[in-house]
Amino acid sequence: MGRTSRKKRSTLANRAIVASAALILGGGGLIAVNVYASAGEGSSGSPPGRTWNAGTQMSTIDCPDVGNELPDVPDQARWEVDRELAAMDTQITDAYRQFADRKDEISRDPGLAENAVLGPLKAKRTASIDRIATAVGRNADRPGGLDGLAPCSLRADDSNDMGDQGAGQGQGQDDGQNDGQDGGQDDGANQGADDGQDQGQDQDQGQDQDQGQQGNGPEASDFVDIQSVQPNVDRPRQRRGASRGTFTTNCGRNENGKFNPDNVIVAPGVSNGAHHMHDYVGNQANDAFASDDDLANGDTSCRNQGDKSTYYWPVLRLQNGTAENDADADGGGKDQNIGEIQTPSQVTLKFVGNPAGRVTAMPRFLRIITGDAKAFTNGDANANASWSCTGFEDRQLKDKYPICPDGSQVVRSFAFQSCWDGQNTDSANHRTHVAFAQDNGRCPNGFRAIPQLVQRIVYDVPPGPGFAVDSFPEQLHKPVTDHGDFINVFDDNLMKKVVSCINGGRKCR
Repeated sequence: MGRTSRKKRSTLANRAIVASAALILGGGGLIAVNVYASAGEGSSGSPPGRTWNAGTQMSTIDCPDVGNELPDVPDQARWEVDRELAAMDTQITDAYRQFADRKDEISRDPGLAENAVLGPLKAKRTASIDRIATAVGRNADRPGGLDGLAPCSLRADDSNDMGDQGAGQGQGQDDGQNDGQDGGQDDGANQGADDGQDQGQDQDQGQDQDQGQQGNGPEASDFVDIQSVQPNVDRPRQRRGASRGTFTTNCGRNENGKFNPDNVIVAPGVSNGAHHMHDYVGNQANDAFASDDDLANGDTSCRNQGDKSTYYWPVLRLQNGTAENDADADGGGKDQNIGEIQTPSQVTLKFVGNPAGRVTAMPRFLRIITGDAKAFTNGDANANASWSCTGFEDRQLKDKYPICPDGSQVVRSFAFQSCWDGQNTDSANHRTHVAFAQDNGRCPNGFRAIPQLVQRIVYDVPPGPGFAVDSFPEQLHKPVTDHGDFINVFDDNLMKKVVSCINGGRKCR
């Protein structure tokens, strides 16, 4: 869908930022809104019954994440469950579009939000939840308690509060465990940011507070000057017996422009299952309908043809007033993702070791998702975003985009889960079959260390606000929603080499 080359831009003089359609509930009194906290581990939704001032900006729809709450799903029911979960994402997208389109009416009549948007959405979600429970119940005990996840709510964009509360929180994960092996590149992807990172974020950057992509973000408060952030990355100590080697695979920068809005891991068999566009490097057969056999037989952009793995992440767009050729397509403009897709200036895909011991081979077709595409409404329990600038990678931002100085480029990095349960290549919520290492570097009980994928993606974009990653519309293009996806399709011989290099302390390419 995208062009195979992008012209560089050195200034923001011609950038056209679309005015926000942030919703203001007027009225002159207090409007009581039942804000239903998102379900799921570590959810940070607003407490039920919170009362909003009449001037509060109600900017998005907050729905509990049903996928996070599902028990084990029998293999026989997996396809039907995944289909319904994807349908629920579409229901939220459609409801959010109605919410935005009717903002003027809702501002005059707040009850309209419940009657015209939230009520119908709840009915659709209730039907999907019932179908999910029925599908599971055909092959196992019917899950109970899911009906309470049907209601959604309106919520304000409280990203400033999120930044103040979460800026200094580390995740206790084994990010950055390659201990400086990147030659100055910092892979401490999820160490969080210093509490001072919010300093300077409200300064005038040539973008009003309520501007963003078609009115649904990002805002000026989503950006922070990287030079105002204090160094905050602590590299974990390598213990005796650590596996210190690395294996780097070169799969290009998606110069050939392979994009689609599918997600074969989360929504197999569903077109536009992601509602945002992905960059793909590695396997060229990846779309919603790709089977393991399709991936095994697909072409690859990787230099070593033994690596047919698929690596993908949401595209980054520049809001420069230039319409991409997906402006009227699913995953693009139809899902409120607008602007010119940026081809990275550099992509590094590196597998590193474990700071406490040796690694074992990962199974073929292992699927790993890192980060949470819905972290803005789900809360940051599964968030793993990391943003920085070249020359400043000892300063990592979790829930802010960086404003880089002249001559510095934007950096996104992901350190994937590095422990595997030894049995499953996927799980019902696509998370529980893998885990991060503990603070001491060891894997949790029942898990074994595998090579850890560390992705570093660099972009040459103009300094200042004016870019964002694609997202589900209701996630408002928040940086905390950034995420990465990986399916291992190394052939057996190459995977053995990866393990040998890492355990032997060598740097291989």
